[in-house]
Amino acid sequence: MENDDFYEDQKGKIIEAFKDRDWNEIKSTDSWVIFKVMAEMVEGFEKLAKIGPCVSVFGSARTKPDHKYYHIAVEIGEELVKHGYGVITGGGPGIMEAANKGANNRNGKSVGLNIDLPFEQKNNKWIDQDKLLNFDYFFVRKVMFVRYSQGFIVLPGGFGTLDEMFESITLIQTLKIGKFPIVLVGKEYWSGLFDWVRNVMLKENNISEEDLKLVSIVDNAEDAVGVIDEFYSKFLLSPNF
Repeated sequence: MENDDFYEDQKGKIIEAFKDRDWNEIKSTDSWVIFKVMAEMVEGFEKLAKIGPCVSVFGSARTKPDHKYYHIAVEIGEELVKHGYGVITGGGPGIMEAANKGANNRNGKSVGLNIDLPFEQKNNKWIDQDKLLNFDYFFVRKVMFVRYSQGFIVLPGGFGTLDEMFESITLIQTLKIGKFPIVLVGKEYWSGLFDWVRNVMLKENNISEEDLKLVSIVDNAEDAVGVIDEFYSKFLLSPNF
């Protein structure tokens, strides 16, 4: 029954996408979307402009509190705060909750960029209430992740996590943003993917050898935060920059 309801809902959306609209309907609908996007942009810029150096932590919303990666994410949040950084997450449960919890444990800045979804996503309780934002649009939310982060730590996750990770890599690769550190946590989880990147994408000349250096893969919180500290030490910078 649940599958029937799901496909019926999707059928309605697909039919709607092919529906002919008159110009007034198009103009009215699209204009309101533009205003909603602008409102989300403005709120995000106003709330995040003064948060100081932060690191975005990506990962699955489905990771349970008894999972090893949940515990590592808590440690990462704590380590980031100890080293002077705030923590930005997608604001939901799982890995996001764990990283926010770690930041909150150390009285650090704990930012949540929550996305309204029809399932599984609601903001966690470890976010500073003045640093919680709710978004309808994924692309606006991703702008905030990138614009206000000085590094990215990626724990195991699903399609959303891969989307956020590869977008960050792409923006750095194409010089649209600075060469901020990207750290993947969990060698067992990530190594197969990046073996494929090396053995297939690189072999086909779809990326360069230099692109592989944009990502570090580690296994624990201390090493993850260490990569970020080492990166900024090359510029004689610390989190109070």
